[in-house]
Amino acid sequence: MKKTGQIKALKTGNGIQYLLDAAYKILGNPIVVFDTGCSLIAYAGTANEDPLWNTLVSTGGFGRADLEFFSAERFTESVANADKMVVMKSDKLKYDRVLGNIVNRERIKVARIVMIERESGACCGAECGQDFRAAFEALADKVTDEIRDDNYFTAYGRTYHDSIIKKILDQEITDPARYAAHVQILYDGFEDYLYLAVVDVQNSMNRGNPEHIRDLLMRKYPLFKFAMYSGYVLMIMSSTTDRFSPGWILGDAENPFERNNLFAVVSSSFENIYELRKYYDEAIAALKSESVRTQSGANWRRIFHH
Repeated sequence: MKKTGQIKALKTGNGIQYLLDAAYKILGNPIVVFDTGCSLIAYAGTANEDPLWNTLVSTGGFGRADLEFFSAERFTESVANADKMVVMKSDKLKYDRVLGNIVNRERIKVARIVMIERESGACCGAECGQDFRAAFEALADKVTDEIRDDNYFTAYGRTYHDSIIKKILDQEITDPARYAAHVQILYDGFEDYLYLAVVDVQNSMNRGNPEHIRDLLMRKYPLFKFAMYSGYVLMIMSSTTDRFSPGWILGDAENPFERNNLFAVVSSSFENIYELRKYYDEAIAALKSESVRTQSGANWRRIFHH
């Protein structure tokens, strides 16, 4: 029986560690799973000759030097552009590694699975080598099935986005070489153009419960990235066009903005998410302005004023 078939035959419901232990016996390669914050979740096997493996397993995460190495070797870029699986090669590492993305039920990337290819099957011919890769892809699917409906991983995806947005706004994150892998998560699932909406919950009917407003918007706009910050809700949204239309996304009859007397400012498209703080400050200034107007060439517009 091919290795792919053996992996597909594994049953879910016994936990990630069970899947990794079983897969290690089948593939003979060290395997590790860590979340998108680079914190260790589970592993099977050993790879003492691999420095990245040693750091992750011994410390429970990757350090600054590791993240800078990923960026320099273009691992970060490769992973960000990979829909599901990617092979990473480096002259500085003894073995190649294969990485797969793990998503929760909301299709948010919440974890990554990596196999160190000490055994690739290449010695047995191309067909055997392809079986190794296909088996690993099947394993990534198994782990995804294992965590898809897990409450922790469902909440983790949202919490992770929230924490990264806040770190950018607090200017804790300013170093692309260190944080590019983390920040890239915010772009996943978006279309061509990004926008930022800042919603004033202090002027809403539910001003005493801003989390209620956040949950309301999350249900209405599940694909947006949200954060609560200084009494405002931030939404990072996207569009297929650079001419954002408030009516297209935010103007239907059941709109929670109108129903809850919310105030929102929507930015023009932007490219550098590290400048999120600048966009936020501009939005707050626009929200606090007494006049409601659209200035020619301005980056911000106020929408829905009652």
